[in-house]
Amino acid sequence: MSSSSVPALQVPAHIGIIMDGNGRWAQERKQLRTQGHLEGLKCAKRIVKAASDLGVRYLTLYVFSTENWKRAAEEVGFIMGLVKQYLKGELDFYRENRIRLRHTGDPAGLPPDISRELREALEETCSFEGMQVILALNYGGRDEIVRAVRRLTAAGLPPEAVTAETIRRNLDNPDIPDPDLIIRSGGDHRISNFLLWEGAYSEYYFSDTLWPDWTETDLADAVAAYQKRERRFGGVKP
Repeated sequence: MSSSSVPALQVPAHIGIIMDGNGRWAQERKQLRTQGHLEGLKCAKRIVKAASDLGVRYLTLYVFSTENWKRAAEEVGFIMGLVKQYLKGELDFYRENRIRLRHTGDPAGLPPDISRELREALEETCSFEGMQVILALNYGGRDEIVRAVRRLTAAGLPPEAVTAETIRRNLDNPDIPDPDLIIRSGGDHRISNFLLWEGAYSEYYFSDTLWPDWTETDLADAVAAYQKRERRFGGVKP
């Protein structure tokens, strides 16, 4: 299915993507895992443009998790270099499409040069009125909830005042609506600590296609599958 054939009225406002399969993509081709991450970066740009064309308002990309630091130092260094390259090299693309970059995750745990490039990219695009791309970088769902609770305790909130709403207001981006659809490429059926709070009632779509092979058609197929779902949010429709 092409993106042009997706009905505009039922496009999810917010999509989250677990971009999985870069390493396996490279290994299947007897290439270094780093080559898979490079191809995955190219794919991310392709899918960002496709999502914007579909009318998606928010797109959260799982770039690097709090657990990914456990990987080999060479691979982590290469990924951080790609992130820096992405932040520096794609600003013209974001200007052209009026796409706003945002961040979720703990910036304190990022290398200083990455943190600086990220901050500059966020400032450069903060006034753009198009789709918002949220980079989940040094992100973990549990870590986000822990940081939200720490903000509450630092503010002196008594235990009885802690509610789901007060926690939500202290998440990284409380103004962004919860994801309607969360996609995982690469064949695995797990959520890997991604948007644990926000994704409580998201629809999930799992694809066997490895991330570097994803195209506009894969995104359109995921949205089409979402449009067939009945969302009840724990209730029962009459």
